[in-house]
Amino acid sequence: MNETAGCELYGAFYPSALHPLLERVNVYVMRWIHKKFKRLRGRKKVQTAWNQAVARRPRFFAHWAWTTHAPRVW
Repeated sequence: MNETAGCELYGAFYPSALHPLLERVNVYVMRWIHKKFKRLRGRKKVQTAWNQAVARRPRFFAHWAWTTHAPRVW
């Protein structure tokens, strides 16, 4: 099954349960960015880079159709 189709199906019935899961995925992506790029070592720098990436490419990841928010605690 396609991941996007699974999210659409699950999100149609339980959207409130889907958002925390997708925000957690965003946290994992932010952690990876933090470790991958040395110039983004600070939390504020990573958050700024995240916001710029979301603004430039709003559909870069399939789950960004539901949420682009990443919690401050990661």
